[in-house]
Amino acid sequence: MHRTSKYKGFLLLIGLSVLLWACEQKAPPGSNQVTINPAISTPNDKQVPLGVDKSPMDMSYYPVDYPKLKMSKNVQEPLVARVIYSRPQKSGRSIFGDVLKYGHVWRLGANEATEIEFFKDVTIDNEKVGKGRYVLYCIPFEDKWTLILNSDLFTWGLKIDSTKDVHKFTIPINRTNYPFEVFTMEFEKVDKGAELIMEWDSVRAKLPFTF
Repeated sequence: MHRTSKYKGFLLLIGLSVLLWACEQKAPPGSNQVTINPAISTPNDKQVPLGVDKSPMDMSYYPVDYPKLKMSKNVQEPLVARVIYSRPQKSGRSIFGDVLKYGHVWRLGANEATEIEFFKDVTIDNEKVGKGRYVLYCIPFEDKWTLILNSDLFTWGLKIDSTKDVHKFTIPINRTNYPFEVFTMEFEKVDKGAELIMEWDSVRAKLPFTF
């Protein structure tokens, strides 16, 4: 009886090994393919993590990559500005004039209202903008954007109190010869200052400032 039980256990072990080998999908050497068993590992809606956002939050600095420069002790100029925003995707849609209606308010991103912080006084279109943190939102038109700085911080989406608008600027837009899939905001150095560059679909807009 004892020998029979050991024999059955051995057969069970062999069977499990063969089953695992059959389920394994071999990837060619050097590839980045993930080996899975489709019968048990194919994701469905219930398996997608609830906390994953399709429009992830991002942050840009001027000077560009300021935190990395600070860590490497390679800072050449002081911190001037930072923008915090979420990055929606084009996903095959026509964005401007369709998803975003001309003449209607847009949060310049997704989710929480976009915020820009100036760490020193700056000048935009001959107007002084004081050091501090602001909500930054937009009214897009076919040939220009109106950008608005607002003091109503920590708001969601377009729940913005327009009575707290503090600055308003109109800037031209340019059409690109290729679309940007993901909405992007980044700073770039220019003579006497910098520009906040905003790109999505086939549109690029620039907000210049001096300091």
